[in-house]
Amino acid sequence: MNHRSPLPCHLFVTGTDTGVGKTVVSLLLLKALYGRGHMARYFKPVQTGCSSPDDADSDARFIHKFYPPLHGVPAAQSTGLCYKAPKAPLYAARDEGHGIETETILHRLAYLCREKAPLVAEGAGGLLVPVNTQTTFLDLIEKAGIRPVLVARTGLGTINHTLLSLEALRLRDMKPAGILFVEARDKPTPAALVQENMDAVSTFSGISVCGVIPHISDFSSPPPEAMKAVGRLLDSL
Repeated sequence: MNHRSPLPCHLFVTGTDTGVGKTVVSLLLLKALYGRGHMARYFKPVQTGCSSPDDADSDARFIHKFYPPLHGVPAAQSTGLCYKAPKAPLYAARDEGHGIETETILHRLAYLCREKAPLVAEGAGGLLVPVNTQTTFLDLIEKAGIRPVLVARTGLGTINHTLLSLEALRLRDMKPAGILFVEARDKPTPAALVQENMDAVSTFSGISVCGVIPHISDFSSPPPEAMKAVGRLLDSL
């Protein structure tokens, strides 16, 4: 069976909240695309909570560490803007006396999407996190024309957060490329509750969850269950 996609697929990884596992899902998507013969690229339009893209908490640094094609490449090449405060981009930029120009980000995304290789872009926080006083990440994704991948927690509360995020997309006539649940690292969610949460999301939105990403201890070699989940998402494109 040939898993190679005939055309590049550009994806924008967003979440129901901050800390839900967007960067982990971004890495898994990159690895899965690479395994299918695509030299996929990563881009973080706005990074907050870091002084530079090479800081320990930088999402791009994490991606570059565990995605072989980017080993040894400066993380700055995959990062747009970077601000020190761990806040929404609007306020992190304001703290440093800056404003964020939406067009600058959109031009960079458009340039990357013209390339033949797939792009995996990653937002900050959830869909309605403000980039500037006029723009949220939902606006950015819509204007860029990139299909969103929605990442959510497995545990209690995820039904509400996931359905609210899907409703925000629906109101813009946007359908996600897929939904992925990510297991918390500290306390695993009981399997019955995970299944109930997945069933509720599917019943009330009409969109099934592609799978659950378990806790990963070695990102150099993610477990088959994790790769199968992102594989199902890619197969549905």
